[in-house]
Amino acid sequence: MKTDLIEIFQTIRATLQPYTTLGFNDGANSDQKYDLWAAAPAGKEGEDKPGVFFLSIEIKDDHVAFELLPDSIPQHERTIYIKELDEVTLNLIEDKVAAGYKIFKEHEWV
Repeated sequence: MKTDLIEIFQTIRATLQPYTTLGFNDGANSDQKYDLWAAAPAGKEGEDKPGVFFLSIEIKDDHVAFELLPDSIPQHERTIYIKELDEVTLNLIEDKVAAGYKIFKEHEWV
C-alpha cells in the first residue's frame, strides 16, 4: 500500500497517460497536477469552443484529489480523496476511467 502522496500521484498519472493516444490532450502536466481534455467539438466557423474536461489528479495538502467527467453530465464523479493507494483502489480508478472513456466515445468527444 502506498501512502506517500507523490508516489500515489505518479502511479495514478502513469496509469492515465495512455489515454493521450486515445484522443485526449494533456492540460496541466506537472509534478503536482495532471489533467486530460478532449478537443473542442466542431463549432460554427470563427466560434471558439473550449475542450471538454475528462479527468484531473492533483496533490493537495494531505491527499491526492481525483475528479472524473464534466459537471454537466449525469455520470459526473464527485472528487475522490486518496490518502492511501492499494491495488483495489487503483483498479477502481482504472474501471471508472474506462467507463468515462465509453461515455466520451458515445458523445463523440473523442
